[in-house]
Amino acid sequence: MAHLYQATITPTKLEMLAAWAPHRPWYAGSGTPTVLGAYRFDDPAGEVGIETFLVQAGDGPVLHVPVTYRGAPLAGAEDALVTEMQHSVLGPRWVYDGCADPAYAAALATTILRGGREATMQVEVDGELTTRETTTFVNGSGLAGAPVPEITTVERHEVPGCTVIEAGGLELTVCRVVSPPSTLDTTGTRTLVGRWPNNSTPTLLALAR
Repeated sequence: MAHLYQATITPTKLEMLAAWAPHRPWYAGSGTPTVLGAYRFDDPAGEVGIETFLVQAGDGPVLHVPVTYRGAPLAGAEDALVTEMQHSVLGPRWVYDGCADPAYAAALATTILRGGREATMQVEVDGELTTRETTTFVNGSGLAGAPVPEITTVERHEVPGCTVIEAGGLELTVCRVVSPPSTLDTTGTRTLVGRWPNNSTPTLLALAR
């Protein structure tokens, strides 16, 4: 379950994405990106916010953009800093490219290998929790109870249309360009597929080897 707050954030998430994403090697499209959907993973420690956006710029492809929100800088990840954000409830937040954050890699691996799903989002307003309607859905192809290695560090590199994360003995491939659908060979892998508004076809988002 992802615990969210009704809050003001500066910069906004759209401003954050518009300033950072166009400078990434996987970015395609023109103009300001539009958010088509978003989903969350849980951090079991409750310390890191893990959110992934599906965005599109103009007539460009749909892009898959995971980020993490932290209450303090992530050591050694200076080159992956997206922005510093002010949250009216939580205070200063440091936002990172999810593919450089062990918390995201661990959550992604767990979801894929154990057949998990997106986190239910609950929003706190005046001390009361309400469940936010889910409009973007993801699910892993693995099995409940499957072993998941401990992930404390990550190494990442870019390949055309994807970011590859080496973590805990796993190779996690995050599809950055997801629509048109990826042509990656998924033989012998576990996968994460997703659906979002105006895209009802399960679409490959990531895989684990």
